[in-house]
Amino acid sequence: MRFIFASILTATLLLTITGCDVSPKKQPKVADSEALPDGVQVADYGSWKSPVDAEHVYDLSDSIGELQVTTGSIYFTIRDESNEGRRGVQRIEENGTVTEAIPSNFDIGSRVHEYGGAPFVAIGNSLFATKYSDQLLYRIAPNQTPFALTPPGTRHADCISNPRASRLICVREDHREAGKVTNQLVGINLSYADEGEVLATGADFYSTPVLSPDQTQLAWVTWQHPNMPWDNTQLWLGNIDNKGAVINVKQVATEQSGSIIQPLFSPSGQLYFIADYSNWWNIYRLNELGQAEIVLAQEGEFAVANWHLGNHNYAFESDQTIVASYNHEGQAGLVRIDTESGVTEPIAVDFADIAYVTKSDDGVIFVGSKETPEKGIYKVQGRAAELMYAPKLAVMDPNFISRAESVSFKTGDRDTAYGYFYKPENPNFQAPAGQEPPLVMFLHRGPTAQASRVFRRDIQYWTSRGFAVFDLNYRGSTGFGRDYRNSLYGQWGRSDVEDAVRAAGFLVNRGDVDGRKLAIRGSRAGGFTALSAVAYYSTFGAAVSYSGISDAQSFRRHSNKFESNYLERLIGTIDNYKLRSAMNNLSGINEPLLLIQGVNDSLIPAEQTLQLYNAVKRKGTPVAYLEFNDDAANRVSPESKKRALESELSFYGQVFGFEPAGKTPTLIIENIANLKRR
Repeated sequence: MRFIFASILTATLLLTITGCDVSPKKQPKVADSEALPDGVQVADYGSWKSPVDAEHVYDLSDSIGELQVTTGSIYFTIRDESNEGRRGVQRIEENGTVTEAIPSNFDIGSRVHEYGGAPFVAIGNSLFATKYSDQLLYRIAPNQTPFALTPPGTRHADCISNPRASRLICVREDHREAGKVTNQLVGINLSYADEGEVLATGADFYSTPVLSPDQTQLAWVTWQHPNMPWDNTQLWLGNIDNKGAVINVKQVATEQSGSIIQPLFSPSGQLYFIADYSNWWNIYRLNELGQAEIVLAQEGEFAVANWHLGNHNYAFESDQTIVASYNHEGQAGLVRIDTESGVTEPIAVDFADIAYVTKSDDGVIFVGSKETPEKGIYKVQGRAAELMYAPKLAVMDPNFISRAESVSFKTGDRDTAYGYFYKPENPNFQAPAGQEPPLVMFLHRGPTAQASRVFRRDIQYWTSRGFAVFDLNYRGSTGFGRDYRNSLYGQWGRSDVEDAVRAAGFLVNRGDVDGRKLAIRGSRAGGFTALSAVAYYSTFGAAVSYSGISDAQSFRRHSNKFESNYLERLIGTIDNYKLRSAMNNLSGINEPLLLIQGVNDSLIPAEQTLQLYNAVKRKGTPVAYLEFNDDAANRVSPESKKRALESELSFYGQVFGFEPAGKTPTLIIENIANLKRR
């Protein structure tokens, strides 16, 4: 079977590169002898001196999230890169001042479903937050020591306030019984520590409890193995009695099945939700007959794949007006919807990503990111958006910013795949005549994540040095409808890899990049794709894996409850686990590898990466291994990130034959003498 699969891949590669001239295209460039503008130098791509160093990329954070609103205050999480990337909570007061509500030393962060999200809720001047180190839920009140409300061995997230019962309603993940993980909805007392009251149990997973405005109804979402929350979920509705118990529970029956997420009651008490019945995640509501009716039919995604809890893509501006964010093939939008007439109007069309759409005291707020460095918390004002808060970041000269070009290209099975191309951009340098830039292909952490047009300093780190970057949305990525998302099922390790190969060929044929200098990089699931790309194809001349999956069988054995059945849908038969893992095709790994690994990684064991490193090293292929003492599944310190980024630059310089500018530390590459440049 292994040899049959390899033969199929080889045949696919031949089809892929037919008509693909992998030699560098000769396009007009500035010759060494030509007169250049003052200050402009001729230098090889990759060797350009850049104002964007590793400190600019990782020393300051723009990771705003988890908006929470109480009367007169807006709370949000932000990562403190000066404190090892720990997260705290800040508060925006009515007068616009920003204060610290929870210091980063407390370090909030939930690990429910392993990937967490929604780690705190605000009630008046008190916050209730999960501490990352012990996963206990704490009450944090002004001038009081944080007080733990929950027992050890439990994790809590996605909490909401239930004022009539003087408690919280939370998603709980219970790890106290060895070898068993139980998920439930529970009620947590606000004043003292106890076990909590179970409100709903029996499902494999729970998310998004929401209360009706009169606090008499509770809605929530569940799903069962082998589904993920973007596959098939159930919406539930129950009454809350005077003691806070949930009674008369019933599943909301709909004619179609699919991914139902983000339930929300309107101000008048009508239940809305998002579902992908029509291929796209659109907004629906329950009518008077209890039937699901669509609010706005649009070929766009009004939701994201729920790897994390706490995503909010719409909020009620009034009882008949919704403000909602959506994405269509990489284009983000914000729209106001009249729920009675169906009339819509666009709002603030210059955002590349919009998240955490939330009702505030006097309108709707959201976290918005643009294609340029601007990012912050915005308030909807008519058809515009007013900036309320922006993190302090290093200023970047716009002349060095490379803008994304949306690209689509034909791939296997007559499908279309997508991505964003960034050309080299540095006003101080020109390449020698006839030279094309090296390519660094980015792979998202996938499989159902997505690349976007959002400004990223790590991408600018490469483009300002003379690299081209392609950020790939391979088949399976979110943002292109359910069919595109599901097209990876059974094909992971094949379709995604093929899309990467065909994307590289597409760019080479366009004359955008040097076909002899193609690199591919990815983290976790993206690392799996990157490693498979060099194990089964010869397109890429280098690969970098950040805690990537090199052995699908090993990953399956170590997987958490949330993902424990996911691989079966992605890969299929047990034979495919071997056929699609780089570890089982060492003979095909002939191009240089850089393996970067967190030694305390809770999802990808370090021994898996070390096993691959030692095997490739024995084989004689150039390979480097870099480790850091972090749990790469949940947190990597800024120092580790900077070290890894600079090592990656050194790696490309040695492999592709250029000298990086500045004082970049030289990475030790084993078997470098065996390098054969293309």
